[in-house]
Amino acid sequence: MFLLTAGVLQEPIVAFVILLAVILIVPIVFERFRVPGLVGLLASGVALGSNGLGIINGDSETMNLLSDIGLVYLMFVAGLEIDIEQFTRTRNRSIGFGTYTFLVPLITGTIVGRVFGFDWNPAILIGSLFASHTLLAYPIVSRLGIVTNEAVTVTIGATIFTDIGALLVLAICVGIHAGDFTIAKLITLLGSLVIYTIVILFGFDKAGREFFRRSGTDEGNQFLFVLLAVFLASVGAQLIGVEKIVGAFLSGLAVNRVVGDSPVKEKVLFVGSVLFIPIFFIDMGLLIRVPAFIQSLTDPKLLGLTIAIVFGLIASKFGAAVLAKLTYRYSWREMMVMGSLSLPQVAATLAATLVGYRAGLLTEGVLNSVIVLMLVTSILGPILTARFANELRLETLSEIEPTLSAPTWTRQTTVLVPVYNPNTEAYLLELAALITRSHSGQLIPLAIALSQASLNSPEMQNRLDRSESLLKLAAELTQDYGVTVSPLLRIDDNVAQGITRASREAHANLIVMGWGRKSRLGERLFRTIVSSVLSTAPCPVAVARLVQSPSKFQSILIPIENLTPRSLFPLEFAHNISIATGGRITVLHVCDRATSSSKIAWIKSQIALLVAKLPLTAEVQIVPDDDRVRAIAVAAQSVDLVVLPSSQRLMSAGGLPLNSLTAQIAPQIQASIVLLGEPEVVDRTIFLPS
Repeated sequence: MFLLTAGVLQEPIVAFVILLAVILIVPIVFERFRVPGLVGLLASGVALGSNGLGIINGDSETMNLLSDIGLVYLMFVAGLEIDIEQFTRTRNRSIGFGTYTFLVPLITGTIVGRVFGFDWNPAILIGSLFASHTLLAYPIVSRLGIVTNEAVTVTIGATIFTDIGALLVLAICVGIHAGDFTIAKLITLLGSLVIYTIVILFGFDKAGREFFRRSGTDEGNQFLFVLLAVFLASVGAQLIGVEKIVGAFLSGLAVNRVVGDSPVKEKVLFVGSVLFIPIFFIDMGLLIRVPAFIQSLTDPKLLGLTIAIVFGLIASKFGAAVLAKLTYRYSWREMMVMGSLSLPQVAATLAATLVGYRAGLLTEGVLNSVIVLMLVTSILGPILTARFANELRLETLSEIEPTLSAPTWTRQTTVLVPVYNPNTEAYLLELAALITRSHSGQLIPLAIALSQASLNSPEMQNRLDRSESLLKLAAELTQDYGVTVSPLLRIDDNVAQGITRASREAHANLIVMGWGRKSRLGERLFRTIVSSVLSTAPCPVAVARLVQSPSKFQSILIPIENLTPRSLFPLEFAHNISIATGGRITVLHVCDRATSSSKIAWIKSQIALLVAKLPLTAEVQIVPDDDRVRAIAVAAQSVDLVVLPSSQRLMSAGGLPLNSLTAQIAPQIQASIVLLGEPEVVDRTIFLPS
């Protein structure tokens, strides 16, 4: 019986089932204790590997294949997430800071390697591990509204330079280590790299644009094209004698503009973030030998190496930021944000470390030190970024505030409401009617009937009948609201695309959608129609979870983080509701406990000035609390409606999705919630009443 059980455990399908269970459960458990899910995956690898329970064999062909796919996917996502447009806008300064934050850490890391007895080749490779960085704290600067600050934009753009540079150094070091390496072969390798890079960046971009143009809305084939591009580039890199992760990263850059922010990109990121990339981190855990890891923290020489790597990286990254400050005359706070934003070492660093370790260039001590480095910088970087980015935001508020002018109502409002669930339809239509009525606008209930191969089939007729009944119910529910109602039935092969296409064709100014109370487990398993509409809609989207009739909203809470043009939209939206219900509006800002009373008074005055620019009356509250989620949840206990922003762009830690602030707050609020999402360029003038 025991032999039978042991034999079953060796089956690849059993290992795969265990991996899926770990990926699904462990990150959720760790995040409940405010520990990054990534740490949980590493710990799971240690526990399940040969140094733990011995359930998963890290040397098996199945594990090696899945880990290699995860490694390739990790670097592809790193290239895909880089904002090419931001790099283009500040190209010269991004290259300048990229040079600083590449060379200074490279030299520092090389010195550390030489001091601890490594030859020049592995020492330079250690230096290259210092050179790259992962934009782990991007969601923080995005939430604080300082992404447009030049120092932040330059740091984001520099990622292209540092990652490409670090990967090229890796390719050369591994090539030299392979032996029989001459100057002629080095020149040949560099020449091949140049030609290969040009072919990937320009060839794949052109081929991708043409394929996407010809395939139209066929997301399945577009998704397969992207996957083919990733692994074809990886194979091509190996053919010229460099590591496959170089090709994966370049392919991410190549298809970056092709996929844009389309649903295809969301699908690509989703597959990587929930499956392949987590498996890579579990495999990293399989490589960790607990006794050796403990020894690296207790043995004086190994401990010294770990400390030198950690402090050397921190000092070199902030040293590069100092050089950028002196060169481009940035402020002290901008310098600190640049340093902290470029501090985390996750994606490229771990990938290059694993390659170097497998090639025999890096020792187990370096591997363990890099894991400690990842843990320290992935925690310290976001903490420092949050602190100094908040100070930078306050520093720039006085520059932003004069640009916030109150828009004026110029035309009728058209509100589109997709109807699907009869149980929630009434409240959604009522909310849309409240907004529409204040502008004498038009309300469009929309029903999507999914198309089939035969439009005359009985199943198709059943779908049309159901959609027509939903629209009939919508007409009955809205007949007493005093608004113009124009029901719309659309046949489409995709619900989300049907909604966005209909909104464009109808020149809709707002889409109002329903949103249920979904568990975090469900959110990890599924990508909803709502998320697709939020990422592709041509107009603002209001996603509502309504627990009572909107006509009963007597108190509305609007938490705002910063004073940017996007801060106006939630205020305008809430004002439209308060006009119809007579409800009061509270604007809430949560600041750090360490914020001085004079600064709190100044922030309150700035928010009051913003509110004064709009024809509304609102109470402004400033709450000092280091836990913003808790502060908002407490304030929401005594209100009927909470209006929250829904970020269009969600960065990730090497493909592992980061929890947005909204996602943390929403489950703790019992009142009605409206999540507001805006496209990058949107005319919001129609939301103010005449």
